[in-house]
Amino acid sequence: MSTESALADGVREALAVDPEEFDARTEEEAEVVKQALRDGAFDNHQSIVGFEYEFYAVADGRWSEESRAGEYALMRVPRRLLELMGFEKELGLHNAEMSTSPQPLSDHGLRAQLAEVRARLEAAENTAGVEGMRLVSDALWTIPPAGETAREYLTDSVEVDGITVAVNMSDAVRYHAMANTGEDRQRGTVVEAPGVSLEADTVMPESLITSIQPHYQVGQAETLPEHFRYALRIAGPLLALGVNSPFFPPELYDDDWDGERVLAEGATENRIHVFESVLNARTEKGKVRFPREFHDVETAVDRIAGDETLIPMPEPDGTDRFDDEFATFRTKHGSYWRWVRPVFEGASRSSANARIEFRPIPGQPTVRDSIAFQGAFAGLMQALPQREHPVIGLDWETARDNFYAAVADGLDADIEWVGLDGERTTDTEALYTDLLDHAEAGLRTAGCPDEEAAAWLAPLRWRVANRTTPASWKRDRVRERLDAGDDFETAVHDTQREYIDRQSETLIEGGFSAWTNDD
Repeated sequence: MSTESALADGVREALAVDPEEFDARTEEEAEVVKQALRDGAFDNHQSIVGFEYEFYAVADGRWSEESRAGEYALMRVPRRLLELMGFEKELGLHNAEMSTSPQPLSDHGLRAQLAEVRARLEAAENTAGVEGMRLVSDALWTIPPAGETAREYLTDSVEVDGITVAVNMSDAVRYHAMANTGEDRQRGTVVEAPGVSLEADTVMPESLITSIQPHYQVGQAETLPEHFRYALRIAGPLLALGVNSPFFPPELYDDDWDGERVLAEGATENRIHVFESVLNARTEKGKVRFPREFHDVETAVDRIAGDETLIPMPEPDGTDRFDDEFATFRTKHGSYWRWVRPVFEGASRSSANARIEFRPIPGQPTVRDSIAFQGAFAGLMQALPQREHPVIGLDWETARDNFYAAVADGLDADIEWVGLDGERTTDTEALYTDLLDHAEAGLRTAGCPDEEAAAWLAPLRWRVANRTTPASWKRDRVRERLDAGDDFETAVHDTQREYIDRQSETLIEGGFSAWTNDD
């Protein structure tokens, strides 16, 4: 049986699942989760951190037309190569994902996270290099595969035994099934962002984007609601520091959007628009969104269970995992796409945990900058509740508006914050001084020496002091190239090549601050 036929069979099996039975199982298992919460199964004696890191592959070789050195065209990663690298597949065939081992929140724990990412990524880059490719840490690719257009790559699909299959998507049944549900007139997705409207039969356009996702495991599950409320308040400010996707592949822009208009009206973090528009196209309320807060942990469980079911999946095969007692609930959680989301799982009862997955931050230029966001998020989760910071009183609507203001304008956004004195401010310097001071204090409370706590956050303080983000770095270079006479496509592609060249020298050991012309 061919891979395509096996995938089509898997999609048919998923489509045959009764949605009402799936939802009923989810509701039953939600009660299991809530009872486990009451029994203290998700409580732990300390805070734990973890990290997910997504990449895309580009051609960077010597011996084939597809992998010409220095061109950096997008490249598909052979599945055998993913296994050799020890990375996981993601949506697109060009993607690869790394997940770190959970570690205690401490200086040693953060060092272990940094060391693991560096070691595994260095080994992966060496393995990929033999195949004429490189893994890139970024937010949105702009150079399509050699000999293909971005539109072709993202929209190419075939019919296999009556099932629509995206040619360049990994064999994830759930995502392929999304292209085959509902009436014909309801099928398909669309990317909607400033200047871009791309229609496709499948969710493959979501593979334009890549991200980093810090995790923070609370010590006591009952404190999750308070931590979650704080996480919503810091989502906008931290995203504003990390914006990194101001441009799409130039061919995808509407005819009336030239380079000047993109620079004047385009968003700094188009990744948010891509994820929301593609995955919300088939839902009633929009499954990807800035989430509402909750005030008790069981409400979080109920919201996951009650979320709109997009693709009911077959009941998973049982294993010896503790959380197999609520395997269908976990499956439902897999499509609970919120920018900040609660997680309840554990391979064993002793490792069962309640944590927050923080999803707003795009892929960053270097490992050091990526781990800086992990340290900032963890430090803030540690310090803000402990110090009862008054920003928790910022109304939810303003926190949401802050988030989308950061999407549009990055560090230039008007973001509202509540300082220690209880007064509201939109002063950027005051906001980030307070934010990063508390992140640093949280790391010290977790056991980091003063100098080390400051060092973890130094890359982010540099961005504030210099009003520079990866997105502004890209925008400045496209501006310079346009002024020098380049057309928009050339300006974007050459800026992307410069980004990858700089990254090749700094990804593992360096930092984004070294990329400025003054250094």
